[in-house]
Amino acid sequence: MSQSRPDYDLVIAGGGMIGASLAVALSPLGLRIAVVEAVARGAVEQPSFDERSTALSRSTQRSFEAMGLWSKVKAASTPIRQVHVSDKGRFGFAHIDAEEQNVEALGYVCINRVLGDVLASALDAADNVTLYCPARITAASSSATLSTVSLTHADGSEEQLTTGLLVAADGARSSIREMLGVAVSVSDYRQKAIIGNLLTELPNQGVAYERFTETGPIAMLPVNNGRTAFVWIAETAAADRLLALDDTDFQDALLSAFGTRLGAFSRIGKRAAYPLFLTRAARLTAQRAVLVGNAAHGLHPVAAQGFNLGMRDVAALCDCIADALGPGGDGDLGAPAVLARYAAWRKSDQARLVGLTDGLVRLFGSEQAGVRTLRNVGMLAFDVVPGVRRRFAEYAMGLKGRLPRLSRGIALR
Repeated sequence: MSQSRPDYDLVIAGGGMIGASLAVALSPLGLRIAVVEAVARGAVEQPSFDERSTALSRSTQRSFEAMGLWSKVKAASTPIRQVHVSDKGRFGFAHIDAEEQNVEALGYVCINRVLGDVLASALDAADNVTLYCPARITAASSSATLSTVSLTHADGSEEQLTTGLLVAADGARSSIREMLGVAVSVSDYRQKAIIGNLLTELPNQGVAYERFTETGPIAMLPVNNGRTAFVWIAETAAADRLLALDDTDFQDALLSAFGTRLGAFSRIGKRAAYPLFLTRAARLTAQRAVLVGNAAHGLHPVAAQGFNLGMRDVAALCDCIADALGPGGDGDLGAPAVLARYAAWRKSDQARLVGLTDGLVRLFGSEQAGVRTLRNVGMLAFDVVPGVRRRFAEYAMGLKGRLPRLSRGIALR
């Protein structure tokens, strides 16, 4: 690296759940870290820390344990003790049980706002992390020795920061990715996900339901205070019609589509919707820069794996950085060898999850008779063929393949 010391060892573009998690995870290493976030804390338009809920896999749980945050996250989370998958009107179904997998829970459901509060407190407590918020990165460039970003603050003032490594964690529509010249492929599913929460007549008892229906998949997830979070995916026009219904009519439509496993629905909360795309960056690195989370891969929510895949990006990058700082490393976080190791490590996991989620969308979106029969036979085989459930559960919990330290619950320091 150059003899001129950069302003920061690491600049993270994006202070949402992935960017904040990366900063907190790396803070014990004593690095000088900057986090740049365009949306002010507590703003209603902050997409990362709203009232949506996120399913946390077991590997994500272990990462938060290693970061010292799990006790606070767990206090506001609900365990998933069973996953039940069914295809409405068909004979096939599949299930995964935590007890059968010898774990306390297959995962947990946490409200994004609560997770955001935990991460914000951890950032405030890290004296080697500087938060630029609200501030927007308007330009980014790299040389062989450092990256430079130009910031515009809320008052219109401008500033330049230099860093040894720039991390793009600014979401599926990443402006940093574009500034770095990284191409991206985008597939429009022509669907929207309608989200919200409600009360169910019967207790959920820790079951995460995934029900494939003629209007699209419906997920029902247990959340705190006895409520159930729902994600209803429908074609764009149908989703718009559903959103236009009043609360009573919407509850009736959701009940008709999902069925009566949880009894009647009542006291529905605020509904929202967002369009669904599959985004894939052509590469995970650029000179002195790296992509993590949705900036690298934006998944369909059908398998609830997007955030967990991003957290495995975080864990792998943390390992690469920690090793660069350790014995045998030269301390250069943005060196080509460090970035190449990260990209090679993440390639197979990302490809597998993209293939799984996209495949599920296309498999369960088809109404061809042969495909319907195939998926129902497949779900029955999933339940009865020895070893299939365990293997799938390991992938769903993020415990398959080569795991970095955080994903195994091991602190970086």
